[in-house]
Amino acid sequence: MKAIVIYEPGGPDKLIYQDVPTPQVKEGWSLVKVKGFGINHSEIFTREGKSPSVQFPRILGIECVGEVAESSTPALRAGQKVVSIMGEMGRAFDGSYAEYVLLPNAQIYPIESDRNWATLAAIPETYYTAFGSLQQLRIAPDDRVLVRAAASGVGVAFALLLKARLPHITLHGACRKLEKAERLRAVGFDAVIADSNGVLQTDERYDKILELVDPATLRDSLAHINEGGIVCQTGQLGNQWYLNDFDPIVELKHNSYITTFHYALVSGERMAALFRDIDAHNVPVPIERCYTLEQVPDAHRFLQSADSFGKVVVVNE
Repeated sequence: MKAIVIYEPGGPDKLIYQDVPTPQVKEGWSLVKVKGFGINHSEIFTREGKSPSVQFPRILGIECVGEVAESSTPALRAGQKVVSIMGEMGRAFDGSYAEYVLLPNAQIYPIESDRNWATLAAIPETYYTAFGSLQQLRIAPDDRVLVRAAASGVGVAFALLLKARLPHITLHGACRKLEKAERLRAVGFDAVIADSNGVLQTDERYDKILELVDPATLRDSLAHINEGGIVCQTGQLGNQWYLNDFDPIVELKHNSYITTFHYALVSGERMAALFRDIDAHNVPVPIERCYTLEQVPDAHRFLQSADSFGKVVVVNE
């Protein structure tokens, strides 16, 4: 089979398109024919050598959509449409940047959907993360909501999910490049705020904030939260993993709350609820760019570029 293999950390040129043996089914695992997958920032971090637990060579890819090719359990039948995310895929074992991927049965989730493979490829990790964060924020119809890193795939998915449920809610987005403001308004943001060097260029405050940058901007987000509000720290797009010298009594001076959505703990029930929610509310699933497997290095380059907006997917022909 064809796959993208990385032998050492570095730039997109380290992603090598080549022939590799097709994995063999073993007890407790199933072989999935990969129809598509999204490109994620965490895979870029791993490619750059910023995931110490990942050993090379490795086939990256933390999510996929496809069909069961062969399984060790009768619960998964050949040809069944499935999705899979996380669970150490593309990290402890080879991932989805390939024509086939061998996955633990426990992290394969059957789905029913008539959407095409490109659209399905845009959903699993991005919309699952946005959906879980939305649940954690416990948003009420009269809340004022802010999303930081609004132009990211999760930021766009969050806006689409929220506005499909509550079309009249006040939703603002923050990003570093205001040239993206028009596109952000098109996906549901009512106003766009400049985020300059980790500081929001506004005095406005909000009831709920989705923090997708990283812990480096968490203090600034807390300064913009209303009394009793919630900040959900889900993203780590800025490459900072920890918040040092955090004093909760001082930082939570508005009697606010911090939560997160730990998207690595995947629930089949929540995944099914996500797809039901998308269908029930007719949630749009826009795709920014679609690439082939051989073009994965180009997909990485685009996602890292200043022009990146929304979700980048790869579809196997």
